[in-house]
Amino acid sequence: MMMTRVRSAVSSIIGGIMASGSSAQETHPDPPPRFPYSRPDFLALSPDEVECSADHISRPILILKETKLPWATGYAEVINAGKSTLNEDQACCEVVELRKRPADPSSPSYTPTRRRSSLPGTDILETIESTEVKELNFHYWALFDGHGGSGAAVFAAKFLHLHIEEQLQEVLEILQNPALQPPTCLGEDNPVHHLHPSAGCSQRGLSRAASLRGAAGAPGSPNTMAPRFFMEKKIKQESLVVGAVENAFKEMDAHIARERTGYSISGGCTALVVVYLLGKLYVANAGDSRALIVRGGEILPMSSSFTPESERQRLQFLAHLQPSLLGNDFTNLEFPRRVTKKEVGKRMLYRDFTMNGWAYKTVQEEDLKFPLVFGEGKKARVLATIGITRGLGDHDLKVHDSDIAIKPFLSCSPEVKIYNLPQFEHAADDVMILATDGLWDVLSNQEVAEAVSGFLGNCDPDDQHRYTMAAQDLVMKARGVLRDRGWRIAGDRLGSGDDISVFIIPLMHGNGQQPQPS
Repeated sequence: MMMTRVRSAVSSIIGGIMASGSSAQETHPDPPPRFPYSRPDFLALSPDEVECSADHISRPILILKETKLPWATGYAEVINAGKSTLNEDQACCEVVELRKRPADPSSPSYTPTRRRSSLPGTDILETIESTEVKELNFHYWALFDGHGGSGAAVFAAKFLHLHIEEQLQEVLEILQNPALQPPTCLGEDNPVHHLHPSAGCSQRGLSRAASLRGAAGAPGSPNTMAPRFFMEKKIKQESLVVGAVENAFKEMDAHIARERTGYSISGGCTALVVVYLLGKLYVANAGDSRALIVRGGEILPMSSSFTPESERQRLQFLAHLQPSLLGNDFTNLEFPRRVTKKEVGKRMLYRDFTMNGWAYKTVQEEDLKFPLVFGEGKKARVLATIGITRGLGDHDLKVHDSDIAIKPFLSCSPEVKIYNLPQFEHAADDVMILATDGLWDVLSNQEVAEAVSGFLGNCDPDDQHRYTMAAQDLVMKARGVLRDRGWRIAGDRLGSGDDISVFIIPLMHGNGQQPQPS
C-alpha cells in the first residue's frame, strides 16, 4: 500500500511537470522563420531542384538556365561539403528604377516604384500609372555569406536593395542634375552656391570686426541671419551615393533587429554589394567576401576583407573604452600566445590598440584572461566565437555558455570603393568578379584572374552565356574533385569545403548606354 502511494505521488509530480512543460511550449512557441529557405530567385529553381542542390556528396554546381541578368552577368554557386545543412550564401541582382515619390505609403499621392525584375520570364514586378518624370536606374548585385543559419542572408537578399532605393530617393533631385553641387542644407537657398567671384572678393574685404559682429548677430548688426561660415567643404555627388549605401546598410541591420522580435531570423551574414549609377560602380563590402576587377590583364582589388586580425585595433579600442563588454573572461591585449600562470611577473611580448608593432610588458594576473582577438588567418576569432567583424545580423550571438554579447564588436558599416567606368574603354574580357570567401580561401587573386581571363579568351566574344560558363569553371576550380582524401584542386591541394557563390560582371556595358535586362 505504501509503495502504491509513493508511485502515485511520483506519477502526480511527473504528470504536473510534463503538463506544465507542455503548457509552456504552447504559450511560448518558437517564432516562425521570416522567410523560408530558398536559393536566389533568378535561378528559378523548383522545390525539387532546391532539395537536390543541397547534396553535400555530389555538390552540384548551379548556374543560370538562361542569360537573364543585367549586362549578361554570369553566376554560379555550390553548397558546402557538410559544414552546414543548407547553403548559407545568398545572392541578389536587380535593376531598380528611382522615382521621386512620397516616403509615406499612407500618402494619397504615394505610388510604388516600378522595378525591373531579374527573374526569368518576367519583365516587371511592379508597375505604376502616373505622369512620366525624369528617372534614374541603378543596377544592383549582391552576395551575402551567412553563418549560424541562413535566415539573415535570406532576409538581407530580399531587402537591402530596397533600403538603398529609399536612401537614394532622398537625394534623387540632386543626382538628376549632374552639374549641381549638393547644397549644404536642403530647401535653403544658400548664397554660397551662387556667388559671383567678385562678390566673394567683397565678402573677404569686410573688416574682421564687422565679420565677427555679422556672424554673431550682435546687437546693432545689420546681419540678423543665423551664424554662417563662408568656408564650406564642397561635397561631390558621388559622396551622396556613398552615404546612401552606408546608411542603407545601417537601416538593414536595424530592420533585422526589429523583425526578429516576431520572427526567427537565424545567424548573421557578410554583405558585398555593387551599385551601378550614373556611370560609376560603387562597391560596398562588410565582411570577408571579395571583389576585384580584371582589366587588360591588370588586377584591381575593389574591396578589403574585414577580419579579427585586420580590425584588431578597432576592436581593442572599443574594449578599452568599454571594458564591461569583456565581462571577466577576456583581455583587450594581444599576446603571441596564451599567457600561463608561471609567466606572471615575467616580461612578455604584447600589443594594445595603439600599436602596430610589439613591445614587452610585465605579465599580471589579469593578463591570464583569454585575448579579445586570438588566432591567425582563418582561425582568428573575436571573443573565441566568430571569425568576421563586419556584417548584418548576429543580434543574439553570445560567447558560449555566457552572457557576453558579440554584437557590440561587430560593425554593419561597409567600406565603399568607387570605379569610374567611362574613364576606360573596356573590352569583352574585362570583368568584375564578386565571390564569397569559399572561393578566396583556396584561390588567390592572381589565380582567379588567370582562370577567368583564360576561359573567356577561348570563348566566342559574342556568346553572352560565356560569363556564366566562366563562373561555373571558377567554382569548379575552387571546389575541386572528390577523391579518397576529400575534395582536391590543382596541385593536389585541399579544395574549398565552404559554400561558394560567384558573379562575373562584364564591364564593356559601361562603355555606352545602360543596357536593360533581356
